[in-house]
Amino acid sequence: MSNELLNELTFFVLSIFVGIEVISKVPTILHTPLMSGTNAIHGIILVGAIVIAAGASSPVNIILGLVAVTLATTNVVGGFVVTDRMLEMFKGRQTQKQSTPPQPTTTTK
Repeated sequence: MSNELLNELTFFVLSIFVGIEVISKVPTILHTPLMSGTNAIHGIILVGAIVIAAGASSPVNIILGLVAVTLATTNVVGGFVVTDRMLEMFKGRQTQKQSTPPQPTTTTK
């Protein structure tokens, strides 16, 4: 195994550990805004995958480009579905609070 491959593998493993630590520390209230931001980033990744797939010349590059576009599309759509579901959960809490009529108060004199 070459020294360069070992360095890249080390960075990859360390980035996995750092990612797990960072994600596990995010409070649930911040999940929806962070998910929206990552959806925008994944949209850029999808455009990049389409550009690279369009310039593919060999069959292996075409297949890898198709796989990249498919995975990026699945990631973007899944992110929007999760964000929509989380926003619906917050809307459900607000409509329950609004739907309860105010209780009449009786005053005795």
